[in-house]
Amino acid sequence: MIYYFDFKTYFKMVRLAWNEPNPMARRYYLLILLVSVPLISSFHAVCFFLDGLLFPGLWKTDIREPVFVVGHARSGTTLIHRLMSMDGDRFSSFVLYELYFPSLLQKKLIRGFFLLDRRFLGSAVERRVRVWEDKHYAAVRRVHKMGLNEPEEDDTVFYYSCASGFWISKMPYMGDLDFYHVDRRSPRERKRLMRFYKDCVKRQLYLNGGDKIHLSKNPLFSGRVESLIESFPDARFVIPIRNPNETIPSLLKLVSGGWKRMNWDADRVQHCLRILADQSFHTYVYPLEVLERHPEIRHAVVDYRELTSNPSGTIERVYEQLGLSIAEDFGKRLAQQEQRERTHKSGHSYSLEEFGLDGDEIRTRLAPLFERYGWEDM
Repeated sequence: MIYYFDFKTYFKMVRLAWNEPNPMARRYYLLILLVSVPLISSFHAVCFFLDGLLFPGLWKTDIREPVFVVGHARSGTTLIHRLMSMDGDRFSSFVLYELYFPSLLQKKLIRGFFLLDRRFLGSAVERRVRVWEDKHYAAVRRVHKMGLNEPEEDDTVFYYSCASGFWISKMPYMGDLDFYHVDRRSPRERKRLMRFYKDCVKRQLYLNGGDKIHLSKNPLFSGRVESLIESFPDARFVIPIRNPNETIPSLLKLVSGGWKRMNWDADRVQHCLRILADQSFHTYVYPLEVLERHPEIRHAVVDYRELTSNPSGTIERVYEQLGLSIAEDFGKRLAQQEQRERTHKSGHSYSLEEFGLDGDEIRTRLAPLFERYGWEDM
């Protein structure tokens, strides 16, 4: 099993970093790309290779009917993923730290270390890690529950392969770097990327139980639905849909805040936001178009308003459309979660004009969805 590394994108990132006019940013980028990435990715590659020798059962691990939650960010993907993850006897997901350590050997060593920490050190190391993550993720947790042991987006497994969309938050060269439109790449490039992803999923299933179903939540995967179907012909999809007047400015606000903290000039930030807005429109329509071409693929489209007003009932309908049954224990957990989700209200509001957008443009470009879901009346 060979570790995947996107050399083409890596060298493009190095070139962009080398030509970065901001001296502080240039030094920061080059330090990461020329020191951190080669060292860590080489370590991952060695461990990834050893997995096949140390754990021969990996070769027999099957990925059966995985479920992918795709759709625009801030549309309910996290809520659906969290609710379905409560069905722990059925589903397996990556947690954040496991995405940064894709090798099975690494995961087992980390789990073993913390088992010893709890047994012999009274969880001393674990407490220090929790203090670190409380500080490190404090700002993000205002809009997204995040932690090293929280389920996260599979795309992060590509980070040290230089193929993850998370790089845009560090190197916002939108227009030069594209981690989203995977389905537009050559068949060879797509095959290499997806083969590595399948190998990572196999490791997670081997770790959590080979009889489980892989559950993935990735807004970025909206641009690779065709590739997912090619790699997982029995895949199932869940697509939440929410008023784009709420989701698009919310995403732009979230991303632009990080870019502005990097002291990027206003023109550069605005250019990247325009590209991200165009990508947002694609995110709304492309998964639905692909699934329309593949009627054999089970999928569920979820109205965000129904999800937040009736979470348990919505998840029950999702299960029915995916051909899954609700276990009694999971049904009870869903019912217990119902009231908390119903009373949840977002404390954030965003202006379209702040990002050079207007409601007419969004209404025009996504007209069929506005008519289908009645958003024009909101």
